[in-house]
Amino acid sequence: MVLSFVAFLAVFTLIGISSSRVSRGTSADYYIASGSIKPWLVGLSAVATNNSGYMFIGVIGYTYVTGLATIWMMVGWIVGDFLASTFVHARLREATERSGEVSYAGVLSAWHGGGQPGLQRLIGLLSLVFLLAYASAQLVAGSKALHVLLGWPIWAGAVMGTVLVTLYCFAGGIRASIWTDAAQSIVMIVAMALLLLVAVDSLGGMDSALAQMRAVDGFMDLVPADMVLPGVAGAVLFALGWLFAGFSVIGQPHVMVRFMTLSDSGLMVRARVWYYLWFTAFYCLATGVGMLSRIFLAETASFDAELALPTMALELLPPVLVGLVLAGVFAATMSTADSLVLSCSAALTHDLAPRRIKDTRTIKLATLGVCLAALGWALLNQQSVFSLVILAWSGLASAFAPLLIFQCLGRRPGTGLSVVAVLTGLAVALLWRYAELHNALYEGLPGIVSGLLVLQFGGLLEGLVGRRRYAASDPRG
Repeated sequence: MVLSFVAFLAVFTLIGISSSRVSRGTSADYYIASGSIKPWLVGLSAVATNNSGYMFIGVIGYTYVTGLATIWMMVGWIVGDFLASTFVHARLREATERSGEVSYAGVLSAWHGGGQPGLQRLIGLLSLVFLLAYASAQLVAGSKALHVLLGWPIWAGAVMGTVLVTLYCFAGGIRASIWTDAAQSIVMIVAMALLLLVAVDSLGGMDSALAQMRAVDGFMDLVPADMVLPGVAGAVLFALGWLFAGFSVIGQPHVMVRFMTLSDSGLMVRARVWYYLWFTAFYCLATGVGMLSRIFLAETASFDAELALPTMALELLPPVLVGLVLAGVFAATMSTADSLVLSCSAALTHDLAPRRIKDTRTIKLATLGVCLAALGWALLNQQSVFSLVILAWSGLASAFAPLLIFQCLGRRPGTGLSVVAVLTGLAVALLWRYAELHNALYEGLPGIVSGLLVLQFGGLLEGLVGRRRYAASDPRG
């Protein structure tokens, strides 16, 4: 088991290191691969980054507890993600080329030419804070898997993950990340499919497996038992909330930067085909494994649901295949962690620094600092992977998605209005979660809507004031 796990990690590391052969040694190459990545690589990399340890650890754990009702989370997430991509992805890639920026914050602040330094710094600062939290959650997810399968202490897995992420980032920046992501995507889906097939077979086939799941009280209900609103209304709100969670992908710098690296914006459809076919297949497999894990693992008050997948793999598979599954889990967490670290590094060196840093040695030192900060957060973390990821995801989306949507519509909100919209969306999402209203409705929905309302009515007010000033200055009266 250990040998197969180490062998897969060695392959991933070599793939990442080999990317240094084509590195151009510039900051643009380090952060967006000089806009030269092929569609299939963009698609698979975005899948690996999006799915991450959240899918292997968080979603499977949530499905273990909730049951069939989590299917609405899958449907809502994929539909919301797809709707956002049809409107945003190609326009974001075009704006990246037009602006010449290498960071998500830079593109948003210079969308229509020129620049808005204050807005860029705000977006960079928020990205840094929330993406660090997100990165720490990935290290925790990977360390949990190693703890169960290899008996390692939690800190050991987090340290190992940090070392690997640092190697990826030092080797070739985002190109190394994308190349390893593609390999990791393949291992992720193979590992999940393998575990699903073995689990169904060990239960005597699909019919037997379904019968045993129906025997668990409430497990096959289409509406979660802990819904604040019962019946159809609760199911609708649940699905709507997760649709906005999927839509929230456009507010995630570490995912969107993948589409910014595409070699030609005209190839975006191909990249999206790769992305959604792989994403849908993997999500279906993860949901199936989560459902089956409830049959194999008796529910106890002391059991950590987020350990369902590695525990089930340990019980069902021979050591070599356990190593494969473990490599899939760890690969998923690392593929997202290195993406998050690079986005944080871009925020530090490109968005927050008084002068933009272009020296790659200094950039790599900043990357190392981010890695160590994420490790420290992971070692001190007391939250579940699922809750920490959703908090970071909703916060980023509520802050950035409304502004990005308005930019794609061709609107030009001023710096002041943009800053107010960013802070309003974020504040609403955080307050919604603090009030525990997220149990009824995903906090990203009110956060995004509030940001859009600020931009819409603020824009109308700006237009009205502008017309009045023009009329007052017109000598014709």
